Amino acid sequence: MSLGASKPVVDPVHKSDRGIATDNPIQNPAEDALGRAKPARSFAEQILSLDSAEGIVVGVLGPWGSGKTSFVNLARRHLKDADIPVLEFNPWMFSGAEQLVEAFFVEISAQLKIRSGFAEIGKLLEDYGETFSGLGWLPLVGTWIERGKVATKGLAKLLQRKKEGMGTRRSKVHKALASIEKPIVVVLDDIDRLTTSEIRDVFKLVRLTANFPNIIYLLVFDRLRVEEALGEQGIPGRDYLEKILQIGIDLPAVPTDVLNSQIFKSMDAALAKIENPGQIDQNTWPDVFMEIIRPLIRNMRDVRRYAAAIHGTVRDLGGQVALVDVLALEAIRVFLPDVFRGINGAVGGLTDTSDGYGRHANSPHLKQQIDRLIKAAGEREEVIRSLIQRLFPAGGRHIGGSNYGSDWKRSWLRERRVAHEEVFRLYLERVVGKGLQAFTDAEKAWECMTDRNAFKSYLSSIELERLQDVISSLEAYEDEFRPTHIVPATVVLLNLLPVLPDRQGGMFEFGAQLIVGRVVYRLIRVLNDPQAVEIAVREILPQVPSLSSQLELISDVGYREGAGHKLASETAARELEKEWRARVRAAGADMLANEKSLLRTLLITKRDADPDEPVLVVPDSPRVTVALLRSARSEVQSQAMGSRAVQRYPRLAWDALVELYGDEATLRERIETLKASQPDETNDLLHLAEKYLGGWRPSDFGRD
Repeated sequence: MSLGASKPVVDPVHKSDRGIATDNPIQNPAEDALGRAKPARSFAEQILSLDSAEGIVVGVLGPWGSGKTSFVNLARRHLKDADIPVLEFNPWMFSGAEQLVEAFFVEISAQLKIRSGFAEIGKLLEDYGETFSGLGWLPLVGTWIERGKVATKGLAKLLQRKKEGMGTRRSKVHKALASIEKPIVVVLDDIDRLTTSEIRDVFKLVRLTANFPNIIYLLVFDRLRVEEALGEQGIPGRDYLEKILQIGIDLPAVPTDVLNSQIFKSMDAALAKIENPGQIDQNTWPDVFMEIIRPLIRNMRDVRRYAAAIHGTVRDLGGQVALVDVLALEAIRVFLPDVFRGINGAVGGLTDTSDGYGRHANSPHLKQQIDRLIKAAGEREEVIRSLIQRLFPAGGRHIGGSNYGSDWKRSWLRERRVAHEEVFRLYLERVVGKGLQAFTDAEKAWECMTDRNAFKSYLSSIELERLQDVISSLEAYEDEFRPTHIVPATVVLLNLLPVLPDRQGGMFEFGAQLIVGRVVYRLIRVLNDPQAVEIAVREILPQVPSLSSQLELISDVGYREGAGHKLASETAARELEKEWRARVRAAGADMLANEKSLLRTLLITKRDADPDEPVLVVPDSPRVTVALLRSARSEVQSQAMGSRAVQRYPRLAWDALVELYGDEATLRERIETLKASQPDETNDLLHLAEKYLGGWRPSDFGRD
């Protein structure tokens, strides 16, 4: 997979072979991705051409992350090739003037003593450094030195002895350094990472020792940061800096095309070894990159930070979130952490849809969530506006965009876009929610829908409690349903209908019958031809043993009020229904007892019968009576205003039972016969039936 990049000026060595590149400076020219090896050589040659008889201070200047240390590392190689000792001192490891001075002389002298021909100079420099031990100030550095508040005669004598020793020892160091043939380069890096007082201390130290012969200080820092730290009492820091630096090189800006190339190469390397990073949407990627990601990446340090971030996140998500969305959000997480911190509190504002007629379109609290995100972006406001428009279409209405209705959620879910709340929460929380898990299973089921056995096997492997949600999620693929899916998928779904559990859902949850019916209807309507529909239905029915499941299919394609979608011709629908009623009348007690929706099945058979059809006879069987009572049982659900609790009250479709048997006396006889057979696990059902026989009705609930 390639995210697209033009060929870079200098091809880097891909670090993906060893691992993801981290925010570390390069060490050799083979890693130079910015074409700075040649300028680094020129800089090294320039340093060596200078007269260092009285010491030199040079600087490599550039903003944080501009590659200063990498540039120095490239120059260092040329200095070492010229047999120039290059010593390092990192002031970031120390704090305070006294500790800084002591550490400087200890570190530099230690590095010299292990180099052939420099041991004596190292020892002299160490002795010289000891004269500063215990002092809280340095000479000749003006108002920046904090003087002692208490002076005693003993302290004055101590200082006097140290001053006398300092002059003698300094002279020895000066003489020894003047005698060497080649200069010594001392690199002080990371100066701009120090506090203001520490930056000042470093430059005091350099000023103190800068006039030693054959010592070249190479200072590496961000000009603006150091100038700000050195400014004092109306004296610009730049003026002070100019008095110290003999040469300063400002690193050139990285050409836009080169930086873009390195961004793409780093991203490709970061994603190369991930088994399933997800597909890149080439239609949305260019806009997302140019409007969201690219404006936030300023230098190679940013490139490396970003590449390391996307590697971990994309690997964790395993292709379950659209890759373009992940890449955009990771840029916000890395470079705009204040905005990203607020995203968790803006999920509703970003993902809640409008129905297109204004409902919810102006929800104040949702707009406030978006406004807070934009405010947190500060000068990067346009980046966040682009993020909303490109990744969260539903949230775009709060910043002047279009309204998106809930029908869009289906495609967002199928494409794994964070515009869908479930997908977005997976990215934020790394936990697959109930809805997304169901869709993930449906995605796998969809792949085998044309193979009846494979489709059945996969759905059967899913826990029954979750199966209804998985079937419902298949609706997300309705735009991709084809005629080859219809027969195998419909047979499997209708045969699963009797085993789907009756879940205790909320007030507005769909039941299993409606969910299966919705998917079956969307499958059958693909044919868009009444004759083809009839042929498909007649092929399906013999493979579906359940009478109630057969009824679901026939009703979907027929003309029954409130149920039919008129997919078959009226003549064919009537014939299918009449043939089905004949099968119901011919069914034995054992078959009827196993019907989950027996009351509906028998009642429709009785109500819809033509005058010339035989009368329906309900078998006098306790098993059939139990099945009828169970299918007649339901629950009345209520939810008080302002309460999340759903109250459920059991009831029986008593009038429908009486209608089926012809009168309540016959129904009473069947219930008494059932009681006499002492059936197992029917006590609650019989108790409810006896209440009805005693005259109780749901309107009296709670008063008996």
